[in-house]
Amino acid sequence: MSAPLAERLRPQNLDEFIGQKHLVGKGAVLRRMIESGRIPSLIFWGPPGVGKTTLANIISNTLKAPFYKLSAINSGVKDVRDVIEKAKNARFFDSAAPILFIDEIHRFSKSQQDSLLHAVETGTVTLIGATTENPSFEVIRPLLSRCQVYVLKSLEKEDLEVLLQRALTEDLILKERKIKVLERDALFRFSGGDARKLLNILELTVASDDAPEKSEEELVITNKLVTERLQENPAAYDKGGEMHYDIISAFIKSIRGSDPDAAIYWLARMVAGGEDPRFIARRLVISAAEDIGLANPNALLLANACFDTLQKIGWPEGRIVLAETTLYLATSPKSNSAYLAIDKALATVEQSGNLPVPLHLRNAPTSLMKELDYGKEYKYAHDYKDNFVQQEYLPKELMKSRFWDPQSNPSEVKMQEWMQKLWGDKKG
Repeated sequence: MSAPLAERLRPQNLDEFIGQKHLVGKGAVLRRMIESGRIPSLIFWGPPGVGKTTLANIISNTLKAPFYKLSAINSGVKDVRDVIEKAKNARFFDSAAPILFIDEIHRFSKSQQDSLLHAVETGTVTLIGATTENPSFEVIRPLLSRCQVYVLKSLEKEDLEVLLQRALTEDLILKERKIKVLERDALFRFSGGDARKLLNILELTVASDDAPEKSEEELVITNKLVTERLQENPAAYDKGGEMHYDIISAFIKSIRGSDPDAAIYWLARMVAGGEDPRFIARRLVISAAEDIGLANPNALLLANACFDTLQKIGWPEGRIVLAETTLYLATSPKSNSAYLAIDKALATVEQSGNLPVPLHLRNAPTSLMKELDYGKEYKYAHDYKDNFVQQEYLPKELMKSRFWDPQSNPSEVKMQEWMQKLWGDKKG
């Protein structure tokens, strides 16, 4: 039996690698490191099927370094120590440090991560961790400080197109078939930017039409055909638990859409499926800030309390706390004004660069700084009526810029009215 299509097409070098141009494109930071033959310990953070494991393999091949792989799901502290001992014995005087690749490193316990510290710090191994979770939450600080974190993104439509063409023209099995892709929307939509999922769907679609009598016929792939094949065998392409991401997406979108019944249903699906409660709680914190925001600031307080309470009471009672928070967020008024404001401000920072801080806003801890007019003419707001006085707080190049646009919920309308009273047309 041949290997799965995704494995047959796994890239062996950077030139074959698809996507992540910000990291491995010509002249990009990670590519330069790899080509120089020297890399630090790394953590790749990104969704499934975007190349985390493949990049680790490519790094090992390029550096000609011994490669050891552990999965956090079924490896313990003893396994880590055994691999580190093997790595010590495999190290030659002037050779590259052995690479220890840990898949799903976010599932490693604190003690397991602690067991890696000395080997990483001394250079006994170069650690490459892969995680779908924010490493700031899941990786202990001492280990995180010794690793460079790189964020991998879902594949763009253009990347998926390149991958699809490569599969049809370079795979030893598929290129022998007469396959015409008439429509691509379903292939790309169901894959969700996941290379492995795209190849699994393609393989499933072709295999379903692989009867001997049809082997010489042209297979025309359409949106309808792909959808039918997936409905007939929905688990066939859901390898590695990608449904986890579809359900959390439905959960958050149901909260955003103010549908408490749908939100609690998707929560139940995750609870019944054994989802990590902390993963759900973190998504609730994000939703409270991103989707409810200033329309109901108490939502963020409740979501944080939910996260803390889960740590204290555990399971199964924790499901009640998650349900309470889910229903509260789903039934709260919604606003993404804070989300839009910070993204707008970040875009301005990227475009305008590091503009100087106005002199009157600068800190003046020394006499020299005071002589240079640091802090001069700053007006202390509490010395004025309503604890407010109009003065400019932005760099002069951005004096007329507006980043926060309040939305039409009662909470932000009240905020806007207060800004109008203080600033008039400048901010109101």
